[in-house]
Amino acid sequence: MSFAERLAGLMARPGQDNVPRDDVPWHLKYGGRAVGIVGGFFAVLFGLYNCIGILLGDVGCLVGGILEILAGFVVLAIEAPCCFIFIDHVQQIAEKADQRPYWNRAALYCVIALPPVILCLGLGSLFGCGLIFVTGMIYGMMSLGKKASFAEMRAAAAASTAASSAEQGRSGGANGAASGSNLGVPNSKQSSTLVNNVQPIAYSMPPPYDSVA
Repeated sequence: MSFAERLAGLMARPGQDNVPRDDVPWHLKYGGRAVGIVGGFFAVLFGLYNCIGILLGDVGCLVGGILEILAGFVVLAIEAPCCFIFIDHVQQIAEKADQRPYWNRAALYCVIALPPVILCLGLGSLFGCGLIFVTGMIYGMMSLGKKASFAEMRAAAAASTAASSAEQGRSGGANGAASGSNLGVPNSKQSSTLVNNVQPIAYSMPPPYDSVA
């Protein structure tokens, strides 16, 4: 591949995807890529600043700065491969990343943004890795798909309400029919109670009394 063809392919990447995703809003698509490019640049810049901490004997900031630089390079390689035009395999890595679902990229960005902040908590780590983490959140929202319109949600709610009302009507009719069929027919428990409580009818004569002559 010639240099001109490689340049044309790399410059066309920020505006298009290899896999068409029509259900993703355009503002999330371009916004996520823009935030990722800015976050990757500042992550590399502040990662270099954190590496200066080795002069003060802070090994944690040195390791955190190196990880932040690597995280910035990863984000830039995926979101803006035109920045690495002289590296051969960046184009292939970016194409494979675009062929994956959005939630894979969201998980990757959120994971690589955490270790530098944990190792070296500071303004540089929070700002650079924070932008990468925000990029991951944007791609997570993109993985959820396009939100339904108001008319579609209202139609779905009306269909659900009608289905529940019909179900309640069928259950109420069945209960009413069962109650009507059992009306006036005593059950076995009531019959046995009536039989056991039957008492014999006794007849008593009036007490004798003396007549007055």
